[in-house]
Amino acid sequence: MVQQITNRKVVTVGLLAALFIGALDATVVSTAMPHITKELSGFNLISWVFSIYTLTMCVATPIFGKLADLYGRKSVFTAGLLVFAIGSILCGAATSMSALIWFRAIQGFGAGALTPVTFTIVGDLYPGEQRAKVQGIFASVWSVAGLLGPLVGGTFVDYISWRWIFYMNVPVFVAAFVLVFFFLHEKFEKKAKNIDYIGAIVFTIGLSAMLYALLNGGEKYAWDSALIIGLFIVAAIFIALFLFTEMRVKEPMIPLGLFKTREIRVIYMLSFLGFAVTAGVMVYAPQWIQVVLGHSATNSGFTLMPMCLAWPFAATMTGRLMFKYGPRLFIVSGAVIVAAGSLWLMLIDADSPYSYLVGILIVIGFGMGLLATPILVLIQNAVDWSQRGVATSTNSLMNALGQTVGVAMFGTLFNNAAAGLETKQIAHGMHVVFIAIFVIAVAVVLAVGLLPSQRKEPGKPQSSVAR
Repeated sequence: MVQQITNRKVVTVGLLAALFIGALDATVVSTAMPHITKELSGFNLISWVFSIYTLTMCVATPIFGKLADLYGRKSVFTAGLLVFAIGSILCGAATSMSALIWFRAIQGFGAGALTPVTFTIVGDLYPGEQRAKVQGIFASVWSVAGLLGPLVGGTFVDYISWRWIFYMNVPVFVAAFVLVFFFLHEKFEKKAKNIDYIGAIVFTIGLSAMLYALLNGGEKYAWDSALIIGLFIVAAIFIALFLFTEMRVKEPMIPLGLFKTREIRVIYMLSFLGFAVTAGVMVYAPQWIQVVLGHSATNSGFTLMPMCLAWPFAATMTGRLMFKYGPRLFIVSGAVIVAAGSLWLMLIDADSPYSYLVGILIVIGFGMGLLATPILVLIQNAVDWSQRGVATSTNSLMNALGQTVGVAMFGTLFNNAAAGLETKQIAHGMHVVFIAIFVIAVAVVLAVGLLPSQRKEPGKPQSSVAR
């Protein structure tokens, strides 16, 4: 438990810097990939540069979340920073695509600590209404990074070198390390810890097999291929072993007791479904603009900017007003607005103007901004301090899984519906995807109805925090 903070604002700046650069790194690489593959060769390995980062980040997220509860936030956060910085330096120095992929795996593992532990520390530092406001600001970081990522990446590639998209992380992380390590003071009770090694191992194997199958099925390998089927079987076996293990160990990596609370179950469901919708929109809306409407890649990229601006605006506004009006109002409003935007997306056709897509992305981005902050605050209020880290990291895992499963499902639907490469066939395939996005958005609205009535103030702190 945090007992003394020398300078809470300084720590907050350090956390923001670390979260921002981690989020930026997830988007900045896409702009530089043509130059990277040209220099390092291995174009056929390009998908692995992204996939391995997602895979290791998903695996590491709940592990770091649990370690933060066992060993304190600061030590785990700074360890994650160090791993990410090492991975960044190695990526910048890579001399082959294979090496870059391995180094991206290290980077992703370090990134698995940044988001969940950052939000956990914020939950510790700020009580009541302040927590909701600050969480709203932090929740918007990913959208801002998504907006700036292509611009930053393009600038480094054009004027310096693609290697500096990785090297630029180092000074930022040094600053973040200093601000957090020296100004965040924890009085953590030292006692014998029972680490769930077996749970971590079987979870890593099971989730890795499932993510590899989802990221490569339908593209590199057919869904009914022996490899993909075998991976899903391995995933099912090891996830079952993981659940069996978690029911018996003293300090489970993911306490299954979390899921006994209906509120948390519903919130995790909302996170999973909401980010599946977001993934589908961000992948296929730009493609519609390029292929069906005939706009340039630059224009399609700029179309995402309003969404990336509407999301942080709504998240920040929600953080300021949620304590006054309660989280349920914003969750319901966000779900309905996302569904409305998805319905609009489903109804567009080849004759729909470009401005419709801009409006759709603004609506969906605004709705997701309303959802993100109250979901995070509700989770942190629903558990004790000793489980806040793992509860927050599990929500981050649900976000990532929603995106991964969503992209895999939408890709399969698109490939099955688009019978060829003609514009009409591609448009039909994407329209099928838009229908699926709307169905999931409706499921989000229905899931909101399962939330129990709020029994306590949304900003009520669970632990004492010195000001």
